[in-house]
Amino acid sequence: MSFTLHGLAVSHGIAIGHAHLVSHATLEVAHYTIRERDVPREIARFEEAIAAVRAELAALGAEAAAPGSPSELAALVNVHAMFLDDPLLSEVPKELIQERRCNAEWALVQQMELLVSHFDEIDDSYLRERRHDIVQVVERVLRALMGKTRRLAKKGGKEDIGELIVVAHDLSPADTIQFKNLKIGGFVTDLGGATSHTAIVARSLAIPAIVGLHHARPLVREDDLLIIDGTRGVLIVDPDERVLEEYRLRKRELELERSKLKRLATARAATLDDIDISLQANIELPQDIDQVRKVGADGVGLFRTEYLFMNRDTLPSEDEQFEAYRAVAKALAGKPVTIRTLDVGADKTARALSGAERQAPNPALGLRAIRYCLAEPQIFLAQLRAILRASHFGKVQILIPMLAHASEIEQSLAMIEQAKQQLRERRCKFDENVAVGGMIEIPASALALGPFLKRLQFLSIGTNDLIQYTLAIDRTDEAVAHLYDPLHPAVLRLIAQVIQSAHKAEIPVAVCGELAGDPKLTRLLLGMGLRQFSMHPTQLLEIKQQVVMADTEQLAGKVQRILRCDDPERIREQVERL
Repeated sequence: MSFTLHGLAVSHGIAIGHAHLVSHATLEVAHYTIRERDVPREIARFEEAIAAVRAELAALGAEAAAPGSPSELAALVNVHAMFLDDPLLSEVPKELIQERRCNAEWALVQQMELLVSHFDEIDDSYLRERRHDIVQVVERVLRALMGKTRRLAKKGGKEDIGELIVVAHDLSPADTIQFKNLKIGGFVTDLGGATSHTAIVARSLAIPAIVGLHHARPLVREDDLLIIDGTRGVLIVDPDERVLEEYRLRKRELELERSKLKRLATARAATLDDIDISLQANIELPQDIDQVRKVGADGVGLFRTEYLFMNRDTLPSEDEQFEAYRAVAKALAGKPVTIRTLDVGADKTARALSGAERQAPNPALGLRAIRYCLAEPQIFLAQLRAILRASHFGKVQILIPMLAHASEIEQSLAMIEQAKQQLRERRCKFDENVAVGGMIEIPASALALGPFLKRLQFLSIGTNDLIQYTLAIDRTDEAVAHLYDPLHPAVLRLIAQVIQSAHKAEIPVAVCGELAGDPKLTRLLLGMGLRQFSMHPTQLLEIKQQVVMADTEQLAGKVQRILRCDDPERIREQVERL
């Protein structure tokens, strides 16, 4: 039966494919008694499922060992294989089947619940988190028992099983970052907001995504045919042939439009009144650099280094970080590379970081970003040394996130000087004059820019958090997502004020948040005086198309009138007419 669900459109485009369920609803299994004579057959069925998953993990392990695959994926596969071979999962359920004459699925889930309860009692946060790995391994075995095994194929692999639509109750940024190496057509989740980091990663992958659907996971079944309309926020389950054909046509039209945009990759990013605009790219991992070069970006305006720390059980060493930063700096051959220091906390967690996953009363207002780094100086110094070493190989800049106090600026600069001194003692080469900038993403910093303008060489406006903190809205909470408004007059005035103050002080300023990649707002930002944008590579050519059709002189007067307006609806109407 066909039906439609509505959610928040967070990544545009259309995907047509089959559902792949990744949440834990499969753990709710039936319990039934089997005949005595059927016990050996049930045990054999369990053993076949274990063998199937073992082969599945071995194949994934081979893929993870291939060049270009993230080391974190190999580590994850190894942990899952280890749990699968543990007798507590592979042998004890067989004893339960024998003793209680129960079905294999129920025996496995009973044993899993016992193991998970033991892990929940462990004080050590790292070991406690291993319960998630046990659950994921059990899910794989259950799918095998139910005849639903499926391995997500790597992009470009020989197995072409068509587009897969990931359906989940929720996905963390760490989950979605793994999609970079898998053949995923799109994803939908019950939870999430339009500017949660999970949604941001979806846009960086250029795959359609809808969040905040509330009931998709319990209603959608494995292998259901789905259509994601990532522009309208519509999920269609089991569409009829007429609807399917209509969306196939729309999908082809979108692909044609995207192919036309590719012609702009080598074009100069200049407005009609001959103002050069710098269009840079946001990246999460070094392998993203290929996409950056394809779209002709003017550099990397934001390297989100926290993704190097995710999906792993140990911290990346200074040398490992250095290799990642150097690879990006060398690949861009003299173009600027702005590396943001570790920004963890809120919805971005990394299990390898001590205290980063502590249960804070309000994570968005807690120990995150620069606050965490200053509280963990050894982790911070190791990263700073790695960035400084990479500065010898390209035009590297250091960006400090979530600054609010002048004292945080001073402490950060002191730590950078300490890292430099440590490298001098080791006789490591680095750029002594590496530029240091600060992110403006807290209203306090936007309203009291003095220390930023005096002590830093550049500014970068992080609009995602700036909007969240200005409007007191948790951007990961779908219950208040409708109140998240980038065109709220307070937000626009803060952004305009920062841009104008930076220009007066002759300090470069960029916007690196999601507003920079929204083509509907490009002309507004140009009219405010913004001359440097940084966005996901997938959004860059669409923004360039807006830039080359804009006249900044004409826009400036219109935008000043918009900034004087207090009515968000009138603001929206005027922005659409720009």
